[in-house]
Amino acid sequence: MSVIRVILTVIYILLGVAISIVILMQEGKSNGLGSAIGGMADSYWSKNKGRSMEGALEHFTRYGAIIFMLITLILNVLLERMG
Repeated sequence: MSVIRVILTVIYILLGVAISIVILMQEGKSNGLGSAIGGMADSYWSKNKGRSMEGALEHFTRYGAIIFMLITLILNVLLERMG
């Protein structure tokens, strides 16, 4: 049981650092091509955002945060059973 806890703790720390880095790499809402070029580029980029690097960063943030919360709950349950 303690081996699982150690492995989950290491994953938890690494995931927390990775999520922090990915959040800092993302553009702000006012920075993108939409504010510089205009509405036509905005509609193009908003339709294809999932295929861009920015879309990939958002997906990683979303799913990474979900996994982070699940590991938090699992570690909490494991610590309650041990202590």
